[in-house]
Amino acid sequence: MKILQIIFTTVFALILSTSLIGQRTLPDVDVRTLEGQGVNIASHAENNKITLVTFWATWCVPCRKELDALTDIYEDWKEEFDLEIVAVSIDDTRGMARVRPMVEQNGWDFTIYTDATHDLKNALNFQTIPQSFLLDSDGKIVYSHSGYKPGDEFELEDKIREIAGK
Repeated sequence: MKILQIIFTTVFALILSTSLIGQRTLPDVDVRTLEGQGVNIASHAENNKITLVTFWATWCVPCRKELDALTDIYEDWKEEFDLEIVAVSIDDTRGMARVRPMVEQNGWDFTIYTDATHDLKNALNFQTIPQSFLLDSDGKIVYSHSGYKPGDEFELEDKIREIAGK
């Protein structure tokens, strides 16, 4: 009985570690630009830049606060770390009409995509937003964060600085 328990535990640990290691880069999934053109999100893992991919929705107050906070420091991060921010809206088809006006009204100068079908969200396997994934310049996901409270952007900057070696 003890041997069976050890085998089960070992197999379970192996499966869990394989699934976590397997999702170390962005998946090969198409998202849409605000103009409706398809773009493979994995292309952002090949840009040789530190990249922050953050998921949001128009109805999500913490998401909007996070994007506003990121707007305030984005220019500095671009200059210091050659960083790119990609913001992916998970609004459903009905909510898509509110995305562009909100982006323009708030002056969010990031790359903006939409994932109305939730294909990317499902591939990355998360439930709550805002959800952020930080990629190093090799395109590997090195950090993820769920939720937002004021000041989280400074914790994120520490991670970015660590990745950039600064």
